[in-house]
Amino acid sequence: MSEKIHLDRAHLHHLYREMLRIRLFETRCVELYQSQKIRGFLHLYDGEEAVAVGVMSALQQRDAVVATYREHGHALARGIPMGTVLAEMMGKVEGCCRGRGGSMHIFDRQRRFFGGNAIVGGGLPLAAGIALADRQLRAGAITACFFGEGAVGEGSFHETMNLASLWRLPVLFVCENNLYAMGMPLSDAEAETDIYRKVRAYRMPAEQVDAMEPVLMEAAARRAADHVRAGNGPFFLECRTYRFRAHSMFDTQAYRTRGEVERWKQRDPIERLRAWMTDNHELTAAESGAIAAEVEAQLDAAVAFAEAGTLERVEDLERFVLMGEVVQEQRAEAPR
Repeated sequence: MSEKIHLDRAHLHHLYREMLRIRLFETRCVELYQSQKIRGFLHLYDGEEAVAVGVMSALQQRDAVVATYREHGHALARGIPMGTVLAEMMGKVEGCCRGRGGSMHIFDRQRRFFGGNAIVGGGLPLAAGIALADRQLRAGAITACFFGEGAVGEGSFHETMNLASLWRLPVLFVCENNLYAMGMPLSDAEAETDIYRKVRAYRMPAEQVDAMEPVLMEAAARRAADHVRAGNGPFFLECRTYRFRAHSMFDTQAYRTRGEVERWKQRDPIERLRAWMTDNHELTAAESGAIAAEVEAQLDAAVAFAEAGTLERVEDLERFVLMGEVVQEQRAEAPR
């Protein structure tokens, strides 16, 4: 940890607790998936927790968030309750989208959490649009847009970088560079693997940060958010991180070795923060155990809430579906 960064004990505990909440939540999701209580696709965030927690710590309630399909960590760090997220993943009405979005489409209007987006790079132009609207309607609000390095190969990435710079949009772009777009190594897809250098070509300030260091990650996020909020236009953070689990539950991980994964696990952001806090007398073994017990209790309550939830009634399945409403109107108007 850098000696130049000074955080009080309470905030260090907050960072540790929030990252641990995400890690243990994802572990419980694996169990629920294997017991077929969560279905469909499931993309886990293990190893990348410092990015979500660091960026959310730099945001305000009025700010907006656009995430990716690997967004459970973003949702929890933004304050969406565990039980609500789990209910959504189980397809229950008590979920934030009445169970219609599932794992990849978490949405919460109250917290200005605009997805969850299953399309690679799909959230980038949405973030630009939200930021443009906010500049007119919400003074001082910024939009944080998360995406993976795989999105850099999409046309929407370059179009959005260009417009955001031209129009000086209040967007904090957060590239979670975990080195693999599904199974494609970054070095096999991009001639320039330092993505922040590409973005500087659009005359946008851009930095690279070691996202396995939670304190450094938050410091970079706060500096970037302050830049955007001050009316200086967009800022780009390339967060070098790593996912410890497979791309999804169906991924055999033939593209990387166990040794590589184990080497990255030696840089686990949660363990590194815990060890640093312990060495510097900011966290005791008793406090660490108490935090873990607290999070496990929250998880038990969240799972119970989600499992007790209800499924959408069959007669309501066409509700919110535009095509369904059009078909119903056509049937009603058809001659008999």
